[in-house]
Amino acid sequence: MSHSPSLTSATSPTRPRTSQGGTWRMLLAMALSGTIGLLVVESALPPLLVVFARCVLGALGLGLWLAWRREWVAPQGREWLWLAGGGIALVLNWVALFSAYHYSSIAVATVVYHVQPFMLLALSALQGEPVERRKLPWLLLALLGVALSSGLVGLDGMDASHAGTGAWIGVALALLAAALYAGTTVATRRLGHMPSAQIAMLQMLAGGLVLGLWALPLLAHVAAASPQLLSARAASMVLTLGLVHTAFMYTVMYAAFQRLPAPAIAALSFVYPAMALLVDLAWFGAVPSAAQWAGMGCIVVAVLGHRLTGQS
Repeated sequence: MSHSPSLTSATSPTRPRTSQGGTWRMLLAMALSGTIGLLVVESALPPLLVVFARCVLGALGLGLWLAWRREWVAPQGREWLWLAGGGIALVLNWVALFSAYHYSSIAVATVVYHVQPFMLLALSALQGEPVERRKLPWLLLALLGVALSSGLVGLDGMDASHAGTGAWIGVALALLAAALYAGTTVATRRLGHMPSAQIAMLQMLAGGLVLGLWALPLLAHVAAASPQLLSARAASMVLTLGLVHTAFMYTVMYAAFQRLPAPAIAALSFVYPAMALLVDLAWFGAVPSAAQWAGMGCIVVAVLGHRLTGQS
């Protein structure tokens, strides 16, 4: 998903009085997140077009949700700039992550993408914020996990020449996506008084408007040169991604954020990479190597340790 539950929840509306229903909502949202890669790959469309469609459909669905709930806070002054900057970073993050699926397995790209809390840590340090030293060992463990997941470092001592270049490109794109999402988080933190659904909708609109400058000419080119790509199957995948895996999923996820404490959100968020791994194994038959299993394990432990350290 191209989002981080523990980070996004910082801008959620006020928590309801009851926590009833939070767990199943979070599980559903994370399970849907883990199948996003399947829809992207099966659509067989260029990532740029998939992201543009997701922006349009997601913004439409969230806009209807906001209208129904009558939740709207008018942005003021510089907030428009933060919305625009965060939106551009958000859609570029999706482009990078969806592109990563075509080079490495969905599971590897998804797990590597989860190093985004450490990207946020680096951005905070660049902004002059103090960095907790007790979190640095988790950062080193995550970096080891990235190296193992890429195939550049093998448990049997093989060097990079034995690893496919595609896996490394996929890991690099997933890291770029994580960095871009960290930038989105920094921008979103400046908009804490707005409902989360409104922030997401406006970011999708802003990013979609910019992306449209490239996506619309690409769509015209695909329609003329490769019309077979614009099939009913591709349309169904994109519609599902935009309406179910974006608009519906975000509303369910935000409802879970309102009902669950931060430790529960952090723990349940790991359903996302677990589901992505199951999709890879069951649908695509992609079996990670021993080194990649170890690398993904290192990243999961590092991210969990980072979150628990922050809550202790």
